[in-house]
Amino acid sequence: MTHANEIRTLLDEAKHARARGDHAQAGQLAVQATRLDANCAEAHHLAGLACLDTQQLSRALEHLNRAVAIETENAEYATYFARALAISCRYGHALQVANIAYALTPADPLTLDVLGGVYMQCNAFERANTMFRRAVAALPDHAVVRFNAAVTATFTGNLAAAETHFDACVARMPTYWPAYGLRSRLRRQTPDNNHVEALRALLAAHAGDVDAQTHLHSALAKECEDLGDYAAAFEHMRLGKAAARTRVDYRPEQDRAMVDALIAAFPTTVSTDKGYGSDEPIFVVGMPRSGTTLVERILSSHPDVHSAGELMDFGTQLCRLAPTGTPAKLTPELIAQSHRYDWHQLGLRYVDATRPQTALKPHFIDKLPHNFLNLGLIAKALPKAKIVCLRRHPLDTCLSNFREAFAENSAFHGYSFDLLDIGRFYIQFDRMMAHWNAVLPGRILQVDYETLVAEQEATTRKLLAHCELEWHDACLAFQNNPSAVATASTAQVREGMHRRAVGRWEKFRPWLGPLEELLNEAGIDTSATTQN
Repeated sequence: MTHANEIRTLLDEAKHARARGDHAQAGQLAVQATRLDANCAEAHHLAGLACLDTQQLSRALEHLNRAVAIETENAEYATYFARALAISCRYGHALQVANIAYALTPADPLTLDVLGGVYMQCNAFERANTMFRRAVAALPDHAVVRFNAAVTATFTGNLAAAETHFDACVARMPTYWPAYGLRSRLRRQTPDNNHVEALRALLAAHAGDVDAQTHLHSALAKECEDLGDYAAAFEHMRLGKAAARTRVDYRPEQDRAMVDALIAAFPTTVSTDKGYGSDEPIFVVGMPRSGTTLVERILSSHPDVHSAGELMDFGTQLCRLAPTGTPAKLTPELIAQSHRYDWHQLGLRYVDATRPQTALKPHFIDKLPHNFLNLGLIAKALPKAKIVCLRRHPLDTCLSNFREAFAENSAFHGYSFDLLDIGRFYIQFDRMMAHWNAVLPGRILQVDYETLVAEQEATTRKLLAHCELEWHDACLAFQNNPSAVATASTAQVREGMHRRAVGRWEKFRPWLGPLEELLNEAGIDTSATTQN
């Protein structure tokens, strides 16, 4: 056997091993091929894919980078290198490599689908939508490609196209459960146009499937609420969340310990004289489902503001700069060592990590709601950053989190699968914000959702003034903002300001008694419509 034939045999065997799910064997075979020829791009590409499959990110990046360096014109190799970078939370670099792959005009529809996924992770939703539409054109009967196209069509505001893609997805794969809940949320369901009976039939047919129960109950909760059957809606919420909760390891005491550690680490007024002096970032924080997306849309309607989405970059850089021996995530142990940070370096690395997309305008919005935990760290690292915190009636906030079908593997939403867990998390949020307001005087603008809805222009003027932005009329017509929205509010924020979500909790009052009691015992007032 010649040298070239031996390599070809190894690579073919590696492909077969990967196809049957033996990723370790695929990796071993591909690595053998790289040892026979260190400049074989295909061998490095296959070795990198196998490392991705076995969660060896560092080795995956090495091999996939090498494949791209050898074959610079290969769109597939560039796409998978970009994917590995995105998985590694190196979003700026991932976006750059994705754009290289895009310029190489990949033709394979599954490569287009993967590239679309990379753009999704990098918050480049318009370009993701382009990739998925091309993939659908080539593979119209591929359910997953249809689903991905539906999601980006939702984000970019083409809700009719999204519904068509979701319908096509479930027609081709009736067990693709996430599609049902997302489809139900696209529009208000009516007595003449809904999916209730079909959803109930599916629910009965898949009683033992946790995924089916989770997503179908969520879809039915939304549709029953639209039809005015609040008792059925709440019961479907409860059952869907209970199904998911069986697979979620959430412990409320861990969030309480985190808040305790942050309060202990920042006991007095926070000094902000050693950070990075960029005034570009605007942080919009708060409990999820409290109006953060609405404020983001208002601010990003200003010509000087770019919406960067819900960025993971601050937490990622925080962990990468963590003192040696501390965990690579926000924990009480890391917080206790926070005094050892180089604050200027943290701020600089955070801003750099958002590039290139945030260099387009003078300011950018980071709308990760759970950054409310990081505000003391943010204030020290970025002393000129603006901070806006959304507040909403506590029962509406908790109910809205209960209504939303957050992913079970989310790093942020483990609390959301039980109504009283949501209440416990809200109590910690309330404690945390009371502390930050005390030790960061004047740094945080609190915006009450109910006040914003009732007094749109006056509240918008306060918001722009706090962010040191000149008045611009477009901020009052945020529904005309054409940029993508990648949150649960994607459909609502394409409408003008309305009051439909104010006081929604009152429709579910008969089932909220234990939650209200929990919040009241913690000193949280649930009586007023507007929280001050």
